[in-house]
Amino acid sequence: MSDVLIGVNDLAEAMLGPRPPVVLDVRWQLGSDDGFARYKAGHLPGAVYVDLNTELAAPPSAEQGRHPLPHLDTLQAAARRWGIDFGVPVVVYDDAGGTVAARAWWLLRWAGIAQVQLLDGGLGAWRDAGMRLSSGDAVPRVGNVTLTGGRLPVADIDEVAGTQALLLDARAAERYRGEVEPVDPRPGHIPGAVSAPTTENLTATGTFRSADELRARFAALGADSRPVVVYCGSGVNAAHEIAALEVAGIDGAALYPGSYSQWSSDPQRRVDTA
Repeated sequence: MSDVLIGVNDLAEAMLGPRPPVVLDVRWQLGSDDGFARYKAGHLPGAVYVDLNTELAAPPSAEQGRHPLPHLDTLQAAARRWGIDFGVPVVVYDDAGGTVAARAWWLLRWAGIAQVQLLDGGLGAWRDAGMRLSSGDAVPRVGNVTLTGGRLPVADIDEVAGTQALLLDARAAERYRGEVEPVDPRPGHIPGAVSAPTTENLTATGTFRSADELRARFAALGADSRPVVVYCGSGVNAAHEIAALEVAGIDGAALYPGSYSQWSSDPQRRVDTA
């Protein structure tokens, strides 16, 4: 399908091939901690559960945001625990259209793993295709991958404050406008940011929209003519926006990991509404 996405049939075939991918289940929901329970109740055969809060992020803080990037050594230890070997492809999925699993997709590529793909449509697409699910907890052997870091662009809070790039806010539009704010200190958005909700990257069935549709969407926002920086609440959904940009053929977008959770915690940083 693309370097970013893999479909159900292609994944099923790859899982039976001579070099099967490591499959990671990254289920998480804001305000809920039942991802592991849902994983144990039913997951892709051989898939390993990944905990977003403890394995794909450093501890939260007002200074760094709710999901700071993990230390490279911590991420490498987790990747080996998931069974990732050097040169072996990785497929990640969730039950939310890839909006959570994209964090693992981005992090592993940032860390130096070139072959990482999102299962298009995630768990729902796998189920809808009539594929088998497994229950319980898969325990892989320890992998040998070595991670390097720094392979994808990142912007820090000061760089965002002074950026001339197009700043895309991947949160829901009502959060961008400051009408609701369920978790961060102040409602609103970073001054100059453009609303680009992650959910608009997806079809009604939870698969990515076509490359042409995404290209048109991002062109209308100006992303085809300027450098791009993406943020969300805490650097999770923003990774999905970067994936969608790549599907559209727009490479090189930078992630602002601290995102609005970091920005809104700093009283010296102005926020806008409407």
